[in-house]
Amino acid sequence: MPKPVDKPPTTSVARNKRARHDYHILETWEAGVVLSGTEVKSLRQGKANLTDAYATVRDGEVYLLNLHISPYEQGNQFNHEPTRTRKLLLHRKEIRRLIGGVERQGLTLVPLELFFNPRGKAKVTIALAKGKKQHDKRADERRREDEREMARAARVR
Repeated sequence: MPKPVDKPPTTSVARNKRARHDYHILETWEAGVVLSGTEVKSLRQGKANLTDAYATVRDGEVYLLNLHISPYEQGNQFNHEPTRTRKLLLHRKEIRRLIGGVERQGLTLVPLELFFNPRGKAKVTIALAKGKKQHDKRADERRREDEREMARAARVR
């Protein structure tokens, strides 16, 4: 009987922890990111911030805005602008699906994670998401707290 093949590990660079707190995640996609050389070197050092980033669809293409990649220390004059707009690489069919979702009321494109795949390519996981209301956030927090309490009680027994 053949052994199951494990997926090679991905190297995570940055995660958007606030996204799942602030949004209901409806669908996710994995997209390539168009980067310059110094941006890749800076990402390999783990110097990226996804907190304020979001994606937009313009002219049939998807762009990532406000992704902060710190300048590379040895980059001198070839360094990049930290928060420049970066193009995302998706299939045409996926972009059409995103356009349909974004044009519906209240849906946004939020990046969840920036990582390197096993082949060394920089990828970002983007999600079609709907903003949570304040009472939804409170209900989620209450539910998580209840689950923690039950797990604690089960451990004591």
